[in-house]
Amino acid sequence: MTLAALKSPPGLNDPQLSIIGQQRLEGELHVNGAKNSALVLMAASVLSRTPIRLGNMPDLTDIGTMAKILVSLGVGFHVEGSSAVLSGDGLTRHDPSYDLTRKLRASFFLIGPLLARHGVAKVPLPGGCRIGSRPVREHNKGLQAMGASLSIEGGVVSAKVSGNRGRLQGCAVHLDCPSVGATETLMMAATLAEGDTVIRNAAQEPEVVDLAGLLKAMGARIQGAGSATIRVSGVKELHGADYAVIPDRIEAGTFLIAAAATRSRLHVTPVEPSHLNAVLAKLEELGCSISPQGQGLTITTRGQLRGCELRTQPFPGFPTDLQAPFMALLATAQGDSLVRETIFENRLQHVAELQRMGAQIRTCGNVAVLEGVPMLSGAPVTGTDLRAAAAMVIAGLAADGVTSVTGLEHLDRGYTRLEERLQAVGARISRTGAVRPALLAA
Repeated sequence: MTLAALKSPPGLNDPQLSIIGQQRLEGELHVNGAKNSALVLMAASVLSRTPIRLGNMPDLTDIGTMAKILVSLGVGFHVEGSSAVLSGDGLTRHDPSYDLTRKLRASFFLIGPLLARHGVAKVPLPGGCRIGSRPVREHNKGLQAMGASLSIEGGVVSAKVSGNRGRLQGCAVHLDCPSVGATETLMMAATLAEGDTVIRNAAQEPEVVDLAGLLKAMGARIQGAGSATIRVSGVKELHGADYAVIPDRIEAGTFLIAAAATRSRLHVTPVEPSHLNAVLAKLEELGCSISPQGQGLTITTRGQLRGCELRTQPFPGFPTDLQAPFMALLATAQGDSLVRETIFENRLQHVAELQRMGAQIRTCGNVAVLEGVPMLSGAPVTGTDLRAAAAMVIAGLAADGVTSVTGLEHLDRGYTRLEERLQAVGARISRTGAVRPALLAA
């Protein structure tokens, strides 16, 4: 069967990926800048009146949405090659619209820098993938401890700096859970606060360290990023900076998992191995061979893989964002596997789609038990969220026959032109339907 024969049935307008499975991947895949880091670095532009230049920016729908939100507030935005230049000098508004923010979870991160810069912010409660409640209580509790008065009405969080000083006040904040978003929101707010802020039980993810790197380049005084305790000494103003976004550890992990699922040899670069220690350990436990080469990693997978137990945890544990892709891999691993999702309460929606392809999976709450099958079978499936969509692509690459994947509006939020990049390393995959625009150029 040829790719030309895999066009959408008449009347089906939704874009989809058509995949002829059982093709070995070989060559090199380049890893783009980290989506989850780039979004919060863009939010940090609100803190400075002079421009910041962000290099290694991924071209994703989420990045385009954040750019639109910032422009609506008066932030200047333009693209120079793979860099985005953002200027907060024209910031005039503090109330991003619901129509834009409902599409993007990371939009809520703006409440911290807006409050620090303007002393007032009105930000709708966040949207994004429907994988769980993902409350913002930790963000709000920390901002209140820094002297902000908050109220929630009609799905909008209104915050204002109380008192006559006009600045947030440094304080000690203990997070009940190590929320990445809350840690980043409070770090940005604390940079312009009066005095010292100490964040305890802080998230330790690489994206938090990346934000601290940008903020320090802008003149902030931050210690301890990457540990459970972060100290921020407030300054009166921040300035512009040039900074490059770190490589996307989730994209790198997705590529490594795809190589394992297709029993392939693939070089993935650039990769910071310390960002993926838990994932690499599990891949090696299954029977994959992984070796450093240059700035990346080469994975070699041959023969049968073994099942394993997997539990998602905050960094440095196994990332929840790779749970769905890894489950697609485990579906054909020999023996039984157990996957326990501990971060989000609704992140097993991909199970039903994998079952449609012949995976043997039983679930109880947020626990999935898999009995490996020799091979998955191609079928029409849907990506119900960003990482579930990536899991469907991996399952299709490994399956016998043709797999059609819809739900590409989710996939495009986190992977740039994924089908073209996979084609370059041997995958038989094509996209039909509407073509995704060049978002940064737009």
